[in-house]
Amino acid sequence: SIGMKPGRIHAYAASLTEMGAGLLFAAGLLTPLAAAGMIAVMIVAGWTSHRKNGFFIVGDGWEYNMILAVIALSVAITGPGRYSVDHAIDCGILGAIGSGWTALIAGVVGAVAAVAQMLVFYRPPADA
Repeated sequence: SIGMKPGRIHAYAASLTEMGAGLLFAAGLLTPLAAAGMIAVMIVAGWTSHRKNGFFIVGDGWEYNMILAVIALSVAITGPGRYSVDHAIDCGILGAIGSGWTALIAGVVGAVAAVAQMLVFYRPPADA
């Protein structure tokens, strides 16, 4: 048992966040928001499910979760690129995508959301 209570709700929330943020990220739409979602889900997954297994993914460790979070932050820093929806609709706040502020916001929002979720809902298994 992972220890997120109530488990079914968190399983659905994690799945929907992974799919939604992944689709937004792949399209380059609302990239800082997508990056924040990816960062949050990967921090929670790495801490709650993979931490006890060590670092390397071959042993079900947290390495891959960290890599995905770092990639999301890296794209938030550099911007989604020329072939993204954000670039195509370049207006308002989206015009700032790729700036240090959007990267900082994505990283902070993702990390704070992950920590807040774990503080409120994570209950380590009794055998841990």
